[in-house]
Amino acid sequence: MDKHPYRDTSGKGLEDYPRPSVAVDTAVLTVDPDAGLVVLQVSRTRGRGWALPGTFLHEGELLADAVRRSLADKADIHGLDPRQLHVFDALKRDDRGRVLSVAHLAVVPAERLATRSVETTRLVSTDVRGGLAFDHDDIIELAVADVRARYEKSPDPDRLLGETFSLRDLRLIHEAVAGHALQRDNFRRAMADQLEATGDFTAGGRGRPAELFRRTPST
Repeated sequence: MDKHPYRDTSGKGLEDYPRPSVAVDTAVLTVDPDAGLVVLQVSRTRGRGWALPGTFLHEGELLADAVRRSLADKADIHGLDPRQLHVFDALKRDDRGRVLSVAHLAVVPAERLATRSVETTRLVSTDVRGGLAFDHDDIIELAVADVRARYEKSPDPDRLLGETFSLRDLRLIHEAVAGHALQRDNFRRAMADQLEATGDFTAGGRGRPAELFRRTPST
């Protein structure tokens, strides 16, 4: 074991540098049939208002574990695996002191949020901005831009639909994410190379049965 403490080229050790607190905040997005793309918000336990579910990183804890802990403790949501989105490090982003936030993002079907506490959580349209704690509106803005960019390129990359779906259902999901209507023929052409027909059709309901598709294996 090295008996000499670490020193960098300026002769400083780790203890000589400021250590900001590290937090995680998660934008959990889903699609509501009426409101379109919505984000999960939680009531703040200390202080007024609403925020994204988040927490401070504990000593010896991995970021992913802190994210799962915050979702369980703040929203009673389990089993999600959010991905890292961005580090928010504005000097005055938190009035409690110097805090870095490692923002995470999860886009999930609405049923994955069925266990959420209705008393302490709400789902709000991502078009509604302002009033959230800290810089959480900025986190949502970046999360929405990230999701929309991915949906422009690939058919439902977050699997909001099942493994098979009609082109109409796929387009409606993409419209909910985009926040506006999409031209049918242009959408079909943009997605065609990443879809394959299953040979099956929708059953029941009104009108002509619709052909079902699946994503190609490389999608």
